[in-house]
Amino acid sequence: MRQSRALEIWVGAFVAAGLAALLMLAMKVSNITSYAQGDGYRISAAFENIGGLTVRAPVRIAGVRIGRVSDIQYDSESFQAVVTMRIDSRYDFLPADTSASILTDGLLGENYIGLEPGGEEETLGDGDRIEITQSALVLEKLIGQFLFSRSQGDDQ
Repeated sequence: MRQSRALEIWVGAFVAAGLAALLMLAMKVSNITSYAQGDGYRISAAFENIGGLTVRAPVRIAGVRIGRVSDIQYDSESFQAVVTMRIDSRYDFLPADTSASILTDGLLGENYIGLEPGGEEETLGDGDRIEITQSALVLEKLIGQFLFSRSQGDDQ
Protein backbone atom coordinates (compact mmCIF):
# COMPACT_ATOMS: atom_id res chain seq x y z
CA MET A 1 0.00 0.00 0.00
CA ARG A 2 2.81 2.38 0.93
CA GLN A 3 4.65 1.76 -2.34
CA SER A 4 1.60 2.47 -4.52
CA ARG A 5 1.02 5.77 -2.67
CA ALA A 6 4.59 6.91 -3.48
CA LEU A 7 4.11 5.88 -7.10
CA GLU A 8 0.89 7.92 -7.31
CA ILE A 9 2.67 10.98 -5.93
CA TRP A 10 5.48 10.63 -8.47
CA VAL A 11 3.00 10.23 -11.36
CA GLY A 12 1.05 13.27 -10.14
CA ALA A 13 4.23 15.36 -9.95
CA PHE A 14 5.23 14.23 -13.44
CA VAL A 15 1.80 15.14 -14.87
CA ALA A 16 1.89 18.55 -13.14
CA ALA A 17 5.37 19.24 -14.56
CA GLY A 18 4.14 18.24 -18.04
CA LEU A 19 1.15 20.59 -17.80
CA ALA A 20 3.41 23.43 -16.62
CA ALA A 21 5.73 22.81 -19.59
CA LEU A 22 2.77 22.88 -22.01
CA LEU A 23 1.55 26.15 -20.50
CA MET A 24 4.99 27.72 -20.87
CA LEU A 25 5.20 26.50 -24.47
CA ALA A 26 1.77 27.93 -25.28
CA MET A 27 2.73 31.30 -23.79
CA LYS A 28 6.01 31.36 -25.71
CA VAL A 29 4.36 30.50 -29.03
CA SER A 30 1.67 33.15 -28.56
CA ASN A 31 4.22 35.86 -27.57
CA ILE A 32 2.44 36.50 -24.28
CA THR A 33 5.55 36.11 -22.15
CA SER A 34 7.49 38.89 -23.84
CA TYR A 35 4.67 41.39 -24.28
CA ALA A 36 5.08 44.02 -21.64
CA GLN A 37 3.79 47.57 -21.83
CA GLY A 38 6.99 49.00 -20.43
CA ASP A 39 8.82 52.18 -21.28
CA GLY A 40 9.13 53.04 -24.91
CA TYR A 41 7.80 55.19 -27.67
CA ARG A 42 5.33 54.66 -30.48
CA ILE A 43 6.02 55.04 -34.18
CA SER A 44 3.77 54.16 -37.10
CA ALA A 45 4.06 53.18 -40.75
CA ALA A 46 1.52 52.77 -43.56
CA PHE A 47 1.56 49.70 -45.80
CA GLU A 48 -0.37 48.73 -48.95
CA ASN A 49 -0.64 45.12 -47.73
CA ILE A 50 0.33 43.72 -44.34
CA GLY A 51 -0.18 40.04 -45.24
CA GLY A 52 -0.48 38.00 -42.04
CA LEU A 53 1.04 40.61 -39.70
CA THR A 54 -0.62 40.59 -36.28
CA VAL A 55 -0.59 42.64 -33.11
CA ARG A 56 2.37 41.61 -30.88
CA ALA A 57 4.47 40.68 -33.92
CA PRO A 58 8.15 41.51 -33.39
CA VAL A 59 9.85 44.63 -34.71
CA ARG A 60 13.50 43.90 -35.51
CA ILE A 61 16.69 45.57 -36.64
CA ALA A 62 19.45 43.23 -37.86
CA GLY A 63 17.53 40.31 -36.35
CA VAL A 64 17.38 41.87 -32.87
CA ARG A 65 13.90 42.45 -31.44
CA ILE A 66 13.59 46.10 -30.46
CA GLY A 67 9.82 46.30 -30.05
CA ARG A 68 6.41 44.91 -30.93
CA VAL A 69 3.44 45.82 -33.11
CA SER A 70 0.90 47.40 -30.76
CA ASP A 71 -1.97 48.26 -33.12
CA ILE A 72 -3.13 47.80 -36.71
CA GLN A 73 -5.78 50.11 -38.20
CA TYR A 74 -7.20 50.74 -41.68
CA ASP A 75 -6.96 54.31 -43.02
CA SER A 76 -10.01 54.86 -45.25
CA GLU A 77 -8.53 58.02 -46.78
CA SER A 78 -5.27 56.50 -48.04
CA PHE A 79 -6.65 52.93 -48.34
CA GLN A 80 -3.67 51.60 -46.41
CA ALA A 81 -3.06 49.68 -43.22
CA VAL A 82 -1.45 51.83 -40.52
CA VAL A 83 0.74 49.79 -38.18
CA THR A 84 1.68 51.26 -34.81
CA MET A 85 4.80 49.89 -33.13
CA ARG A 86 6.04 50.28 -29.57
CA ILE A 87 9.83 50.53 -29.56
CA ASP A 88 11.75 49.92 -26.34
CA SER A 89 13.13 53.16 -24.87
CA ARG A 90 16.72 51.91 -25.00
CA TYR A 91 16.51 52.00 -28.83
CA ASP A 92 15.90 55.73 -29.22
CA PHE A 93 18.52 56.16 -31.96
CA LEU A 94 16.43 55.36 -35.06
CA PRO A 95 17.18 57.90 -37.83
CA ALA A 96 14.20 59.77 -39.32
CA ASP A 97 14.79 58.14 -42.73
CA THR A 98 14.48 54.58 -41.37
CA SER A 99 12.61 52.21 -43.69
CA ALA A 100 10.17 49.47 -42.65
CA SER A 101 9.44 46.18 -44.42
CA ILE A 102 7.11 43.34 -43.59
CA LEU A 103 9.16 40.15 -43.66
CA THR A 104 8.58 36.48 -42.91
CA ASP A 105 10.60 34.35 -40.52
CA GLY A 106 11.58 31.51 -42.85
CA LEU A 107 9.31 30.13 -45.55
CA LEU A 108 6.19 29.64 -43.43
CA GLY A 109 7.13 31.47 -40.23
CA GLU A 110 5.49 34.44 -38.55
CA ASN A 111 5.50 37.88 -40.12
CA TYR A 112 7.46 40.66 -38.49
CA ILE A 113 8.53 44.22 -39.24
CA GLY A 114 12.14 44.68 -40.21
CA LEU A 115 13.53 48.19 -39.79
CA GLU A 116 16.53 49.41 -41.71
CA PRO A 117 18.13 52.58 -40.35
CA GLY A 118 19.01 55.39 -42.71
CA GLY A 119 21.77 57.94 -42.39
CA GLU A 120 19.95 61.06 -41.23
CA GLU A 121 21.06 62.84 -38.05
CA GLU A 122 17.51 63.51 -36.81
CA THR A 123 15.89 60.58 -34.97
CA LEU A 124 12.35 59.27 -34.73
CA GLY A 125 10.40 60.20 -31.62
CA ASP A 126 7.09 59.35 -30.01
CA GLY A 127 4.25 59.63 -32.54
CA ASP A 128 6.47 59.92 -35.64
CA ARG A 129 5.74 58.04 -38.86
CA ILE A 130 8.08 56.00 -41.04
CA GLU A 131 7.59 57.15 -44.62
CA ILE A 132 9.60 54.52 -46.52
CA THR A 133 7.78 51.18 -46.39
CA GLN A 134 7.67 47.91 -48.29
CA SER A 135 4.54 45.77 -48.06
CA ALA A 136 4.42 42.05 -47.41
CA LEU A 137 5.02 39.63 -50.24
CA VAL A 138 1.86 37.58 -50.61
CA LEU A 139 2.78 34.09 -51.78
CA GLU A 140 -0.58 33.48 -53.48
CA LYS A 141 -0.18 36.66 -55.52
CA LEU A 142 3.33 35.68 -56.64
CA ILE A 143 2.17 32.22 -57.67
CA GLY A 144 -0.74 33.72 -59.59
CA GLN A 145 1.56 36.13 -61.44
CA PHE A 146 3.95 33.30 -62.27
CA LEU A 147 1.17 31.06 -63.59
CA PHE A 148 -0.35 33.92 -65.61
CA SER A 149 3.01 34.81 -67.16
CA ARG A 150 3.62 31.13 -68.00
CA SER A 151 0.23 30.82 -69.68
CA GLN A 152 0.89 33.99 -71.69
CA GLY A 153 4.22 32.53 -72.84
CA ASP A 154 2.55 29.31 -74.00
CA ASP A 155 0.11 31.24 -76.23
CA GLN A 156 2.87 32.76 -78.34
